[in-house]
Amino acid sequence: MRIRKKPWAQPELDACAFYAKEPAANAGKWGSCFKKNQPLHVELGCGKGCFVARCALANPDINYLAIDIKSDMLGVGRRTIVKLFDENNRSVDNIILAAYNVEQIDKVLKADDKVERIYINFCNPWPRAKHKKRRLTFPKKLEMYKEFLVDGGEIRFKTDDKELFEESLTYFKQCGFKLSFISYDLHAEPSDKLPVDFVNYETEHERMFTEMGKPTFCCFAEK
Repeated sequence: MRIRKKPWAQPELDACAFYAKEPAANAGKWGSCFKKNQPLHVELGCGKGCFVARCALANPDINYLAIDIKSDMLGVGRRTIVKLFDENNRSVDNIILAAYNVEQIDKVLKADDKVERIYINFCNPWPRAKHKKRRLTFPKKLEMYKEFLVDGGEIRFKTDDKELFEESLTYFKQCGFKLSFISYDLHAEPSDKLPVDFVNYETEHERMFTEMGKPTFCCFAEK
């Protein structure tokens, strides 16, 4: 997602209590960065923060690390999170924002971080053959995630791109992940077909595409 330069974003992030200024310095010890020691979920490419804000508000017993390469985007995300938590009379105590290139996430997360879930929502599909290795679901990336994803942990993946989705299903299988849930039109699924613990928090992309009549492809891949 492209976003205009926001001069206020970095100063607001620097003053933000839940922004990690040097995320790589916390590799292997993210548990101690949160106010409470509890399960860790990670969103790779958090965008404007709509998804992680709703997740964190609804699940105070889970810590969320939300990462995006653009500080301008994270600045918007910070405001989104603060607004939602303020409206619900909650302090922001289970989210940390970090600016980093998620293609190099292995420099930020290590095995000792024991991540229980990774969210990848509407990432760049990189459709050209020579660029596919940059996909966040490409086998080399999946092997990277396995280093810090606990056994039994899962990756929850959403996209509007059918080719990316179908090729990602193959990637997951190649890397030994078990596909526990697959949908070619998530919003058309009957509620009793969805996993018991599944709550559909929409991203800004997802809401836009749904309004356009485009289906959301979704899968859960378990390590």
